[in-house]
Amino acid sequence: MIKQQSVNSKFKLELILKITQAINENLSVDELLQQYQNILFEDLKIGKIAVFKFNSRWEKLLVSGISRDYIDKIKIEKHLSNFSEITYISSDLPDVFQSFDFIIPVFHKNSVLAYILIGDIDEEMEGMSPAIRHLSFIQTISNIIIVAMENKRMYKQLLIQEAFKKEMELASKIQNLLIPNQSSLPQNQYISTRGYYQPHLEIGGDYYDFINFNNQELGFCIGDVSGKGIPAALIMSNFQATLRALFRPETPLDELMRQLNQKVCENSSSEKFLTFFIGIYNYTTRKLKYVNASHHPPLLYNFEKGETTLLKEGCIGLGMLDEIPKITVGEITIEDNSKLLCYTDGLIELERGDHMEVGVHFLTKMFATPKSLSDTFSDLIQHIDIGKKNKAVIDDISLFGIEFNSL
Repeated sequence: MIKQQSVNSKFKLELILKITQAINENLSVDELLQQYQNILFEDLKIGKIAVFKFNSRWEKLLVSGISRDYIDKIKIEKHLSNFSEITYISSDLPDVFQSFDFIIPVFHKNSVLAYILIGDIDEEMEGMSPAIRHLSFIQTISNIIIVAMENKRMYKQLLIQEAFKKEMELASKIQNLLIPNQSSLPQNQYISTRGYYQPHLEIGGDYYDFINFNNQELGFCIGDVSGKGIPAALIMSNFQATLRALFRPETPLDELMRQLNQKVCENSSSEKFLTFFIGIYNYTTRKLKYVNASHHPPLLYNFEKGETTLLKEGCIGLGMLDEIPKITVGEITIEDNSKLLCYTDGLIELERGDHMEVGVHFLTKMFATPKSLSDTFSDLIQHIDIGKKNKAVIDDISLFGIEFNSL
């Protein structure tokens, strides 16, 4: 008897070693599954088996010795979810189990990874059946194999996530190259500028830009694609390239907007659109021509008069309709001692502590002060606590300002 037990122990240790070597050789999931099946049927003489494994949803990992039509009758949530230990299948259990002898749950970190049903082919065999004789051992090797498969899945998922993370970091760096940094913003005897950009995710659908056409004219714009993340970023990067190709001082703004609208409709799905503001400022005449395509109106504040003007003239958002029915080009003469703030809606949708969102009224109050543009930006950013760790940030945030110098 002792000798027989020793033989059995050696036999089982050899099988465990065989499994361990297969795992260490980094065999594929299919190869591990084949090893597992061979051990059960050839070495342990198990007659029937069904393995259900959870991988975002329950799936049949292995079915052998019994028809799949029979197995399809077993519903995990209904029939198996209450089993937390090895259970003998008696006659009082549901009929869907009656072709098997035992239910073996497989756990990993207190979560059920799999359910295994085993049974003998020959129900009338003499002596102890293989299913009973090897029951605990089957649970052991099943746990080893299933956990190894799960680790492979998680490792593969981790590799995918790491690759995606690197791609997102690269995409973020590329997108940041499209957004002017402070050192590249125009600064001259006529104007001073400040900008700020923060996507909600790694990349976003906000965009602003400045284009020095010549010594007399400056073009600038700000836009916001509906939605956020990768889809919005792709649309915005495409839009930026299109804008750079089409934006010329000699092209009337209403014509430019129709061209941009056509390109947006061609390059994005019907549910995506852009709110957009674009302007051309002439340093000599101090005239600003602009079109506001359903964007939050920029704030123009004059220090001497203490007046705030909203730049509203324009049209519907780009991509909302195949053709824009009406475009109004706004024109305004910028007076001495004025400053302009353009922003996207992520700024006014920020929450401040337990209070309501930062609205236009609050933003106007912050901006409409005698402080310089630089000081205003510093106060604004500090006060509403824009930062990557701020959970109140629920959308991409972009803003830029222009202070018009007195000559």
